[in-house]
Amino acid sequence: MPRAIAHVDMDAFYASIEQRDRPELRGRPVIVGASPGGRGVVSAASYEARPYGVRSAMPISRAARLCPHAAFLPVDMVKYQRVSVQVMGILADFSPLVEPVSIDEAFVDLTGTEPLFGAPVDAVRLIKQRIRTETALTASAGLAANKFVAKVASELGKPDGLVVVEAGDEARFLGVLPVEHLWGVGRVMSKELRELGFTTIAQLQKAPRAVLAKKFGKHGEALADLAYGRDERPVEPFGVPKSIGAEETFGVDCTDHERLRTTLRAQAERVAAELREGGFSAARVTLKLRLAPFETHTRSATGERTQDGLELYRRAAALLERERLTRPIRLIGLSASRLGPSGTGQLDLLDPAALRRERLARVVDRLTARYGEGTVIPAALLGERGRPTAL
Repeated sequence: MPRAIAHVDMDAFYASIEQRDRPELRGRPVIVGASPGGRGVVSAASYEARPYGVRSAMPISRAARLCPHAAFLPVDMVKYQRVSVQVMGILADFSPLVEPVSIDEAFVDLTGTEPLFGAPVDAVRLIKQRIRTETALTASAGLAANKFVAKVASELGKPDGLVVVEAGDEARFLGVLPVEHLWGVGRVMSKELRELGFTTIAQLQKAPRAVLAKKFGKHGEALADLAYGRDERPVEPFGVPKSIGAEETFGVDCTDHERLRTTLRAQAERVAAELREGGFSAARVTLKLRLAPFETHTRSATGERTQDGLELYRRAAALLERERLTRPIRLIGLSASRLGPSGTGQLDLLDPAALRRERLARVVDRLTARYGEGTVIPAALLGERGRPTAL
């Protein structure tokens, strides 16, 4: 029996919440993100702002030029997370197999739920209706026999749509779409595929698998499967996050290496605290640098798993030292990935002080939970944060 997988994606989530809560913004372009005079990026844009070319992740300064009459609002993550929990709770009422992809989208496995909710398409209609009734927001949905096709279907149905792809019809459904709809096809691979004459997925379906594998390696084989809509991955509830990170955009492009290192140190502590809170440790550390005007570089290092802020910083700082920085830095970030359960690494055997630092970090976590963030910070950050108040 074919599976019934739904992909539910909230429409312009942050901006829609703001329009819901502030009636004077309804029907107006709304851009959520950094201050329009600042140097951050757009986190979300309402559908009224999109005809002007505003998109998520673009520089906020460009969004302000494209749509100067929009309402620019700061990110209110606490409010958005509260609504996200409400939406995920609705999805969980329809299936125990709910896999959140981000704060505003999730896969739901509806296979075998017919006795409770009727045909899967009827269940998805009920989901959309409940979301609208209980949150006053709209969601788009795709329904298919696998996750990949369901996600593509939901994208094509925005806003507030429902697109159903019957099992066995995946290749025809995908064939008319541009190759950019395939997972993993970004700007670079899209250019390479188009140079080879592949502009639509139907053209890619006709390509010999061996040719794609020779050109793109394992990813070429994956492209061959995705072009036909083949995806056997299960819906996995409560999955381990892929990464945990922190980043900062400077108000003025930074050329001070000491400030870069201090910022990186603070980010490492923040990421480490989130790792410990989630019960994870990380094997890979990635340094992200955005150079003026908007060129992004990333560098990674892999070692034993850790949740120690100092160790995360040391790895990121080593990556920073290898960079030949000839231009000012607009943004710096640190992320931890290749996550696994805490306590699975061998760092304690290599670093005698690691166990002591881990115990100290847990004490700091308890103090932070009781007295608030910044109660105890590394001495290296005192110059950046000021001397903390004594308890």
